[in-house]
Amino acid sequence: MPTAPPPSRDVALETRVFWERFKKEITAALIIVLLGVIGFTGYRFYSDRRAASASASLASAKSAQEYQQVIARYPNTPAAADAYLLLAEAQRSEKKFAEANATLQTFIAKYPQHELVSTARMAMAANLESMGKTDEVLAMYQQIASAYPNSFNAPLALLSQVYILKAKNRNDDARRICETILTQYRTSFWAGEAMQQLRLIKSISSPAPGPTQTGTAPPLLARPPAPAPQPAPQAPPPPKKP
Repeated sequence: MPTAPPPSRDVALETRVFWERFKKEITAALIIVLLGVIGFTGYRFYSDRRAASASASLASAKSAQEYQQVIARYPNTPAAADAYLLLAEAQRSEKKFAEANATLQTFIAKYPQHELVSTARMAMAANLESMGKTDEVLAMYQQIASAYPNSFNAPLALLSQVYILKAKNRNDDARRICETILTQYRTSFWAGEAMQQLRLIKSISSPAPGPTQTGTAPPLLARPPAPAPQPAPQAPPPPKKP
C-alpha cells in the first residue's frame, strides 16, 4: 500500500511565524550583546588612555609627594604599583624607615602577585636593619627564602642570613645556610660567595695551633720541692804568725 508523502514545509513561512512570536526576546538579546560589545570596547579604550596618562605622570614625578599624587589619581594601574616602590625608596632616602615599610606593606597587600613582591620584602628587611631590629631582619630573610625559593632574591636572602648569624656568633647555623646555597644554587654567583663565607667560618671555628700544654697537679697535691743544698762549712783560717 503506497504511503502518503510528507506534507511540504514552507521554511519562509515558519521563519516569519517564529520571528513574529519571539521578536521581542530576540531584539532584547541583540541589544544586550551590542551594548556589551560597546561597553567592553569603551572600557578598554578608557583603560588604555588612563594607563598611558598614569605612565606619563609617573615619568615626570621626582618627589615623594608627586609619587603619592600618581597613586591617588591612578589607583589599580601598573604605574601606581611602580609609584609605591619609588615612594618607599624616596622615604628611605629621607631616613623615614618606618614609613617606607608601611608603603611597601601596602604595595604587597594591593599587588600580591606582582613580580617585585620579593624585592619589596627585601627592601623592608633593609629598612629594619637600618632601624637596628636584627631579629626582625633575620625573620624577614627567612620568610623570603622560604616563600619565594625560585625568585632571584632567594639566594641573596639566604646569604644575608649568614652575615647576621656570624655577627651573633651562631657559626653552626651560618655554616648550614652556606651549605644550602651550595646545594640549591651551585651554578650561581652566590655559590662562590657562600664558599668564601664557609671558609671564613671554618677558620674561625678551628683554633690556631699553639704550644703543647702539659697538665700540672693542683698545688695541694703537688710534690714539695726538694730543699736547696746547704753549703759545706768552711775551715777557720790558720792563725797568723807574729
